Amino acid sequence: MEIIVPVVFAYLLGSIPSGYILGKFAGVDVRQVGSGNVGATNVAREVGKWQGILTLLADALKGVIPVSIGLAMTLAPAAIAAIAAAAFLGHLYPIFLQFRGGKGVATGLGALLVIAPLAALLLIAIFVVVVLLTRLVSLSSMIAAALAPFALWIFVQPPAIVLLGAFLAAMIVWRHRGNIQRLLTGTEPRFGSR
Repeated sequence: MEIIVPVVFAYLLGSIPSGYILGKFAGVDVRQVGSGNVGATNVAREVGKWQGILTLLADALKGVIPVSIGLAMTLAPAAIAAIAAAAFLGHLYPIFLQFRGGKGVATGLGALLVIAPLAALLLIAIFVVVVLLTRLVSLSSMIAAALAPFALWIFVQPPAIVLLGAFLAAMIVWRHRGNIQRLLTGTEPRFGSR
């Protein structure tokens, strides 16, 4: 029960569709516009910059809160990894949105910021550099995600946390498969464009 309760809580919290809710307040169903994604980039593009920022923060908190609770309970690294994965999967497959969620970048990052702040900050720096060079959020997200297990390994995280990083990376790249197709055809929208 000590692990089951925080894992279930993490999944349910992760399932709260922040971007969808903020879009609805503005009269927009973000699943029906732009990329159809409920994440911060699509919300910023189709609803507004501030709604996009709020979505990013709310989605990150879905990773921060349950992992912080797990750490406060002094759970083992494997349990912390399970809690982070549950929050992440809640965002990807939310029970409150017919299991059609976002791509998990912000929620995964939120979890890693609590678990391994230095590794997470390195990944943020990589993301920012790639965005500045390309203005492609999807590409930047995938590159940073793919480097997550290596960053965690470099900062001497336990094996369970490195495996968590590999899981997050694989799932984030998988969820970006539509973006990969558009990147290959040169039709992926750049940040700041509509």
